[in-house]
Amino acid sequence: MIEAVIFDLDGVLLDSERLWDEAREQLARERGSRWHDNAQRDMLGMSSPEWSRYMHDVIGLPEPPQEISREVVERLAKLYREQLPVVPGAREAVERLAARWPLGLASSSNRELIDLALELLGVKHLFKATVSSEEVPRGKPAPDVYLEAARRLGVVATRAAAIEDSENGILAAEAAGMRVIAIPNRHFPPDGEALAAAGVVLDSPAELTAEAVEPR
Repeated sequence: MIEAVIFDLDGVLLDSERLWDEAREQLARERGSRWHDNAQRDMLGMSSPEWSRYMHDVIGLPEPPQEISREVVERLAKLYREQLPVVPGAREAVERLAARWPLGLASSSNRELIDLALELLGVKHLFKATVSSEEVPRGKPAPDVYLEAARRLGVVATRAAAIEDSENGILAAEAAGMRVIAIPNRHFPPDGEALAAAGVVLDSPAELTAEAVEPR
């Protein structure tokens, strides 16, 4: 029996992965650092302390990780305010599920971007609990952010459903013991092993109904 639904943000509600990638790659190239083709995939699901450390240690940016994170977040916030990259049908999916279950959000985004995105999307009031992976010890694929979201919602993790798009996100929700509904990321699709961990795989948020979350 499902008692709560927990959404991911990037890739599920926002088509924002490309903006993250562009902002980090642009910053690296501006600094003359060692950008490489696998960097984007390597950072998928990382918390801000993790990916900013990666940018410092692996990509070679000279600034401290905290400064790298701040710069990227400022660039993303500006882009969100100019035009929020909403996934078609995402807002309606949130509203549908909020009519039946308390909602949480478990995201690798920074707290500032989570709050801004939900406010601009007009659904902030529908989420009872939101967690950034910068607020827990480990980012995805570790289950920490999902376990904390369940704790803040006051539900047992195994009685929650998670909506995810990425390989690391699916693995994180599975490790937390949740029912996983996958809407595969178009730019970085999860591999078959990760998708096999999902209870159901959907093509878009338009298919995200109460019946998909909890089949009768």
